[in-house]
Amino acid sequence: MEFSTKAIHVGQEADPSTGATIVPIFATSTYTQTSPGVHVGFDYSRTANPTRLALERCLASLENAKYGLCFASGMAATSAVLNLCSAGDHVVVSDDLYGGTFRLFDKVLARYGLTFSYVDQSDVPTVERALHASTRMVWLESPTNPLLKLADIEGIAKMCRRHGTLLAVDNTFATPFLQNPLDLGADLSVHSTTKYISGHSDVVGGFVATNKDALYEIVKFHQNAVGAIPGPFDCFLTLRGAKTLALRMREHERNARAVAAYLDGRPDIERVYYPGLVGHPQHDLAKRQMRGFGGMVSFTPTGGAPRARAIAQSTTVFSLAESLGGVESLICHPVSMTHGSIPKEMRESRGFSDALLRLSVGIEAQADIIADLEQALAATN
Repeated sequence: MEFSTKAIHVGQEADPSTGATIVPIFATSTYTQTSPGVHVGFDYSRTANPTRLALERCLASLENAKYGLCFASGMAATSAVLNLCSAGDHVVVSDDLYGGTFRLFDKVLARYGLTFSYVDQSDVPTVERALHASTRMVWLESPTNPLLKLADIEGIAKMCRRHGTLLAVDNTFATPFLQNPLDLGADLSVHSTTKYISGHSDVVGGFVATNKDALYEIVKFHQNAVGAIPGPFDCFLTLRGAKTLALRMREHERNARAVAAYLDGRPDIERVYYPGLVGHPQHDLAKRQMRGFGGMVSFTPTGGAPRARAIAQSTTVFSLAESLGGVESLICHPVSMTHGSIPKEMRESRGFSDALLRLSVGIEAQADIIADLEQALAATN
């Protein structure tokens, strides 16, 4: 079954009691049992809910996964995956990563005895050198947020298997439409479904996919025990969004390619970060491991941070906002918004400038998107 068909049909059979074609919103906390402990698979909605189960089955199919688990946010999904680790375990992490993930690792989980090493994961030997006897997991973003660096998922997966180390990949930027980490050897694929999967900036959620029975059981246990689960209406909205993921991603990428090429051709832009550009350091890897280059573009304008801030406040089609992956175009100044929790010295050591701007390129008319960038750049020159 092809991607678009799975997105519309898997886990979404007609409701047997009414014939409803669309999965209903099961707004219930509890379920009537036929006798103590005997039920039809649902006893309490923190543990399982039919609307959530439909979403989990659908998204698992898109990741070519045996199992899928949904969470209240991408950070809740990340936290559940890190519960595979125990005090004293070590995790190797992308040196370029989402600020909220860094905050969770550095300010929360480190207090419970986990240790983290941040390395350039675009180089497999560098990742391997960071492993040691207590390394439990490698955590990748590919592409990374916000510098859009890629990691060789297949190469790192093979290395992790040799060392008996788990590999988890944050696949939010690529989406299951463009990349399937489990097919490349990863143990877990993690998403903020808030972004492209739901796709309309109207719901927050997270998702974890795996093919490993033991990993599923542990993450499922923590999903229930900790309770960071999405409500049925959130699941309904996310499921509705997932149906059009393929259509939207094609348009996101088409527009992003045009935006990247436009910015790359301007003399007042110092650097453009987009895997689809031939000059991107991992362009060949992107062609090999992804089915497209995605809808995210970052760039550094001339004029430093003051001009970057001015550009961010001069757009009209692009909204100045955090998050990404919605149908509308967004512009973000990561240093003061999404990545403010990362120390300045850490940002600068990996080439993350205070002048960096991140674009989530929407599905508006391409001419309007580029015209908006053109007027904002001209107004701030």
